[in-house]
Amino acid sequence: MGIRTYNPTSPGRRNASVSDFAELSRGATVPKHLKVRQKKTGGRNNQGKITSRHRGGGHKQQYRLIDFRRNKDGIPGKVESIQYDPNRTCRVALVFYADGEKRFILSPEGLLVGATVLSGPESPPEVGNCLPFSAVPLGTQVHNIELQQGRGGRLCRSAGSSAVLVARESLWAQITLPSGEIRRVPSNCRATIGALGNAEHMNVVLGKAGRKRWMGIRPHVRGTAMNPIDHPHGGGEGRTKGGRHPVSPTGKSSKGGGTRKPRKPSSAFILKRRKSRRYGQLKLR
Repeated sequence: MGIRTYNPTSPGRRNASVSDFAELSRGATVPKHLKVRQKKTGGRNNQGKITSRHRGGGHKQQYRLIDFRRNKDGIPGKVESIQYDPNRTCRVALVFYADGEKRFILSPEGLLVGATVLSGPESPPEVGNCLPFSAVPLGTQVHNIELQQGRGGRLCRSAGSSAVLVARESLWAQITLPSGEIRRVPSNCRATIGALGNAEHMNVVLGKAGRKRWMGIRPHVRGTAMNPIDHPHGGGEGRTKGGRHPVSPTGKSSKGGGTRKPRKPSSAFILKRRKSRRYGQLKLR
């Protein structure tokens, strides 16, 4: 995968870039039973109130049903095509299994059309295969990591992401996540071998506001530009700095800090918190 830059034919094109999509299979189609209509919410809940700001519009999309569980043990699957998915940053691979079933899986770096993928504890630790941590060699890069057996992958599902299996003892495996957090997961939980592809996604420059609108993201208005009825930073004569530490429209501090619940049950599985850019090494509570 690479990045293609546009010629500066307009201010919006200058410095803009886009993926070259070289890894995608030409002419590939999405099976009808593997896509569903995706309804837009505009950031509103079932009462019609905005609970997630700056959302609305955007291009129409269809959701691809992804196999995060990878539970077809012992049945080989052939990668038919590598496809674009508008709902995620990584690519997806369409797999034809020997029993006739078709499924989408997340496409790791190095997985090619025609390759064979397997799932289950007897599978070899090769790129694209899904194994429980008890069968994964130490030091292996993995993605699509389960936190509870059979619930499907929850961690490391975006472009270029992967975790590393660093230790294993009895019923637990120890992994290092991309954030630097070190975490324990049950060794019977599954993960897929390899790092996800499309790692250059983070280097794409949108170039103009319209491309954000195509993604369904609306403009973000500064609180100091609002009236006092609309935001805690609003109002005042002339331009102001807001008069207080920055907060959200509801008054919650926006300068970071601890937002994790002090007695969250999953904290028992975190051996070392990530490093924060603002606060340094976070502490366990």
